[in-house]
Amino acid sequence: MTGDAYAVTPRNRVKRLHEKARYDQAAVHGVIDATPMAHIGYAIDSQPFATPTLVWRQGGALYWHGSSASRMVRHLAPGAPACVTFTLLDGLVMARSGFNHSVLYRTAMCFGTARLVTDPDEKAAQLLMAVDRFFPGRSAALRPISAQETKATGLIRLDIESAVAKIADGGVEDEAEDYTHPVWAGIIPLTTVIGPAIADERLMPGVTEPGAGLQAYRPGRRLDEVVAEAAGE
Repeated sequence: MTGDAYAVTPRNRVKRLHEKARYDQAAVHGVIDATPMAHIGYAIDSQPFATPTLVWRQGGALYWHGSSASRMVRHLAPGAPACVTFTLLDGLVMARSGFNHSVLYRTAMCFGTARLVTDPDEKAAQLLMAVDRFFPGRSAALRPISAQETKATGLIRLDIESAVAKIADGGVEDEAEDYTHPVWAGIIPLTTVIGPAIADERLMPGVTEPGAGLQAYRPGRRLDEVVAEAAGE
């Protein structure tokens, strides 16, 4: 990483549609912070895996957790190369030919060595952050994590060694001769919108509001915007 950008290397260089690539930290971190779910890419005995899971960023590091007995955690625990990919789908681009149909998207790929977090203080803090990163302050209102739950959970950290964002935010790009073809073309926007909260049937008497950390999750708001806001708190 150089200055406020990730160095361009053979590992993270975008070769196809390279004009959409962004290597600056602001762009890369912006995609990460707006995307709760990511895919963890790794290989075991030449067999590739891509595990979807909740991932959060703290500075230049990514964290995620899983069962201590899971294949992913056991493989990454001693240290192994991994690629973490974040994807936001923002729209469908309808062109006048099948070849020029595409999508609007924001993606980020982060590379580094993933390993198990063994420091008890770091693990305890990040297991709270697994909640508070997305729902600020909520962990204080919850039943504390038990020692057995902590033991059963493996926490993985990946320091971002290189990364790139790729952002497609344009419009329809047809061949010049196709603009006279009589078919509808344009963009169909896509967003994930928060719906009304559904209360659990076994709430304690008097508990009627969603409470701490959930105030921003109002019906009608975009999930990516709410999650990105939470990252700045």
